[in-house]
Amino acid sequence: MDSSVPPETLDRAAAEAEVEALRAEIRRHDYLYHVEARPEISDAAYDRIYRRLQAIEARFPDLVTPDSPTQRVGAEPRDDLPTIPHLAPMLSLDSTQKEEDLRRFHDRTVKSVEGAVQYLLEPKLDGLSIELVYLEGVLDRAVTRGNGREGEGVTENIRTIRSVPLRLRAEERPSPPLLSIRGEVLMSLSAFESLNQELVEKGEEPFANPRNAAAGAIRQLDSAITASRPLHFLAFNVLVVEGMGFRSDEEVLHALRSWGLRTPERVRLVSEVDEILRYHEEFALERDSLDYEIDGIVIKVNDLDARTDLGSTSRHPRWALAYKFEPRKEVTRIERIAVQVGRTGVLTPVALLRPVEVGGVTVSRASLHNREELVRKDVREGDLVRVQRAGDVIPQVVERIEEPERERPEPYRMPERCPNCDSLLVVRGPFTVCPNRFECTAQLKGRIVHFGSRHALDIEGLGEETARLLVGRGLVSELAHLFDLTAAELEALPGFANKSAENLAAAISRRKNVPLERFLFGLGIPEVGVAVSHDLARHFRGLEAVRAATREELEEVPGIGPKMSEQIVAFFQDERVAAAIDAVLERGVRPKPPEAAREGPLDGRKFVFTGGLESLTRAEAKRLVEGAAGTVTSSVSGETDVVVAGEDAGSKLERARDLGVEILDEEGFLRLLDSHGIRS
Repeated sequence: MDSSVPPETLDRAAAEAEVEALRAEIRRHDYLYHVEARPEISDAAYDRIYRRLQAIEARFPDLVTPDSPTQRVGAEPRDDLPTIPHLAPMLSLDSTQKEEDLRRFHDRTVKSVEGAVQYLLEPKLDGLSIELVYLEGVLDRAVTRGNGREGEGVTENIRTIRSVPLRLRAEERPSPPLLSIRGEVLMSLSAFESLNQELVEKGEEPFANPRNAAAGAIRQLDSAITASRPLHFLAFNVLVVEGMGFRSDEEVLHALRSWGLRTPERVRLVSEVDEILRYHEEFALERDSLDYEIDGIVIKVNDLDARTDLGSTSRHPRWALAYKFEPRKEVTRIERIAVQVGRTGVLTPVALLRPVEVGGVTVSRASLHNREELVRKDVREGDLVRVQRAGDVIPQVVERIEEPERERPEPYRMPERCPNCDSLLVVRGPFTVCPNRFECTAQLKGRIVHFGSRHALDIEGLGEETARLLVGRGLVSELAHLFDLTAAELEALPGFANKSAENLAAAISRRKNVPLERFLFGLGIPEVGVAVSHDLARHFRGLEAVRAATREELEEVPGIGPKMSEQIVAFFQDERVAAAIDAVLERGVRPKPPEAAREGPLDGRKFVFTGGLESLTRAEAKRLVEGAAGTVTSSVSGETDVVVAGEDAGSKLERARDLGVEILDEEGFLRLLDSHGIRS
């Protein structure tokens, strides 16, 4: 490779050879700089190599490939972000701040796992969760966590982050045919401060914290904006891999690093609770001196087969726990107490505070939750209080600080009438509620925001300020009116220009064919969150079936009990609710039922695996069963159809014998698969 030869004099064969050499060299230097933190060349030398590659690719455009280092930026701005399913669920972690919960987690794990338990500890990074999918070693797509089952496709934006390899390194370990990785997009505190300084100097609004800045950058429709933000990516888990297997989380991290990805620093293997407590204390003491935000540590069972045995709930893996730090707290004064009316009509007392910085964020208001909490804490206007950010995010008043010399005003009392619509308020347990659901504009604004939120219809640009304008100007007096809005009407609103008005009108129109589960969540049914909306859609497979369901039919859905079924039935039987839904449907909104349940030769059969398998990993065995419409569970019960017992099978094998469940060894399991053509 002779860099003195002008690119315009190269023939195609020489150009092709040099392009490959230049790309390999750039990838090597990217790895040394972004992963190993030990660069071998100066920025100027790196730029010379990069510019030569650009020049040769410009002369021979057919040599450009998606994984070329020059292709990190360059995609056209998108109209929206597509919704993409994950290859495996991205569950959240169960968390605690209490040592006794940690000890209970340890005791439960020790009792459930055969042999000694070893944990892998790492700092809990406060970033944006992302799934990266590589096909044959090349980055294929990147997806935000979303609801855990599906998220937003942000591939072009992720490609701009230089710590994300566009092609996996294969020098130490071959790249698998399919690899799904979970990690976090982060912004360092020093980079965050520099970015905010630039924004302020430009007269723009600064970001509240590094996580918001990172999330905002990743969800940009123009990848060039993302590229301008100082982001990096840390990988910490393999969700799916084909062609190879791992025995431990420690091995997973080594593999990720060998493939060219950054992984968390200061990872530690321990066996005892006291070692976990020491690790937690070390980070707590250093927390304010680190250049990145952490809000605790993560404790994960290191053995991957043991993780499979422990299993997961619908929300959290049972083999991991986030042990969080105590929230940061500061002292300030309550200037005034006001009430806020939410979309469900509940009035929340809010403390308007003298602004104070808590953990790097300026806090000027904090929730007082409800009438009973207000009395319990006995906080009044003018009181000196200690404020914390719960989970380092939501501001709360922790306690009142005694001032013996100061005369306090009378206790704050909740109003008798709604401050928004003047309706007489009602008391429901600890809550004060405005019953005027359909004529209280504050509730309507809340319903609009919820209807257009990320897990509902996901209407870009339909936030609190826009909802306030739409209701205040009389353009929307019920949800159905959103679908009547024109770009001309929106352009007349303060803060809207022609392009932004057209974008919002188009975004609303595009959501007329929305998945049923999103539509159900957007309706704001009492007690029904994202997971239950998904389960209702899967079970009933149509909006009218959900609307007509009886309590008994609803309680056939896993996770729905008497209280929830009563609330759902009452919601849909309300005549005004029914009219509001009908009005939305009359505008051409057609909630899409989920895809039909997959059929297969193992349909309806429940499998449990115990012990180690030689010819395939647990994850591969599970995918084969589920691909044939079977179900894999983590515990043996009377409903289990087959227990597959591998090497060193434990207590599950004994329980299967006690219950008379069919038991197969690995060879028998493979014969079962082959007899149905599942592996062929």
